[in-house]
Amino acid sequence: MNLKSVKLGLFTGAFALMSLSSYAQTAKQEEHSNPNVRLGQKALLDGDFKNAAVYLEKSLPAESKDPDVLYMLGYSQFQNGDFKKAAESFGKVVALDSKNANGYYFKGKANNNLATQTSTKLNSSARESLLKVAIEDYSKAIALNANDVKLYQNRALAYRDYGILVGTAGVANYNKAVATDAYNNAVKDYEKVLTFDASRKDIQTEIKKAKIYRDNLK
Repeated sequence: MNLKSVKLGLFTGAFALMSLSSYAQTAKQEEHSNPNVRLGQKALLDGDFKNAAVYLEKSLPAESKDPDVLYMLGYSQFQNGDFKKAAESFGKVVALDSKNANGYYFKGKANNNLATQTSTKLNSSARESLLKVAIEDYSKAIALNANDVKLYQNRALAYRDYGILVGTAGVANYNKAVATDAYNNAVKDYEKVLTFDASRKDIQTEIKKAKIYRDNLK
């Protein structure tokens, strides 16, 4: 079964591309031959991400070449807060489907979350590497879908986080020039977001904050 409708039906709000009810009708008509995929799909639609991940993991390695199954798995792992596994799953998605903008988006977001989690035992160099990868993934997604505002906003956040990381005095990878460049890129992406909706006060505030961070670099 081609589960592209799954990817499109997983999200509400900013991620909604079609309603869950529409997807549910499609899924009912086109049941997957793998029972673990069917169970995982049902759990996902029910918002039971923990069991969705369990069932979808059980569907592997049989479905390891199906980017849509891997996408569902990655999304479930992401919702469970298992960002490392989610990044790995979405990495497999884009390796199989290089045109999957949402796959790049979630891979980037998972790595960004990993890089900024205080609970993860990572040194500053490892966090820097994750942020660089996140920025690259957002850029790949933008190349595929230049009209998706959330891609610019999230890349701006990654640039900001990168600036904070390498612009903090005392860290091993401190680099004022790189931090300055990161903040400037964050501002550019925030300004791009405003071209979609100039009334967004939250983005206007983020621009001011990024400029303050940049101008206060030691």
